[in-house]
Amino acid sequence: MATRKARLLMGVLFSLVLVAGACAEEEPVEPGDGETESPALEFTTIQEGVLQVGSCLDYPPFESVEGGDEVGFDVDLIEEMASRLGLEVEWVTADFDTIFTAVAGGEFDAVAAASTITEEREQVVDFSEPYYNSRQALVVNTEETPDIAGVADIGEGDIIGVQRGTTGRAWAEDNLVPQGAEIRTFQGAPAAFQDLTAGGVTAVVNDEPSSAEIITELPGLEIVEAIDTDEKYGFAFSPENLELTEAMNQVLAEVIADGTYQEIFQRYFPGVEVPPEFQPS
Repeated sequence: MATRKARLLMGVLFSLVLVAGACAEEEPVEPGDGETESPALEFTTIQEGVLQVGSCLDYPPFESVEGGDEVGFDVDLIEEMASRLGLEVEWVTADFDTIFTAVAGGEFDAVAAASTITEEREQVVDFSEPYYNSRQALVVNTEETPDIAGVADIGEGDIIGVQRGTTGRAWAEDNLVPQGAEIRTFQGAPAAFQDLTAGGVTAVVNDEPSSAEIITELPGLEIVEAIDTDEKYGFAFSPENLELTEAMNQVLAEVIADGTYQEIFQRYFPGVEVPPEFQPS
């Protein structure tokens, strides 16, 4: 892997006071004339000058493809972060079920896929600091099952669609299977919702913001209950490249502090208040 040096500037302003000695003509340095830089931070990427990012690219509003271009909240955010490190982003389509072992194995540099930080995943990858707070949602086809108003109405014989390898699947297995429900897994969330439209499953459990976006074009589907699971998203990196994680964390903090995060957030979640921890400082 090629080594790339990134100089992350931390503008710490301070006053220098010069005491006049033999040279009475010397002027004192005005406040703000001196800036310090953090030491050069070295990190590695698979290809010099490029951040290869693995993603499913089928999970709006976080990441998807429109007109041949990658778009979404995760896309804009990580591309902004990469640009501050002097890196171009190259997107790599990956299967969410194996995406963490893939980045840990060096198939790409990072994962940006609306990924919840969990203890289990942290055994495989190194996560950035959190960048998004999320909840799960229970979605039903109100034309097929108008009597299901929430999780409490799920029971024997109901089939719950989930995306493979997600925290939604884990939550459904822990909470709905004991109520008698059966779990059906799908490669991607859109396929689960399509099956819900066709009547193949009773309900879908999936991240709330993505569910709300996907069902806008699927008449009859409705979020009947938001499920607070205290989930936080993070970008994932190989545990063998902690320097890259550190560099990305530094620019993430900058993006939040200077208000760029807020601009991107409001672009994709208009009318939703930015959580306090992600507001400009």
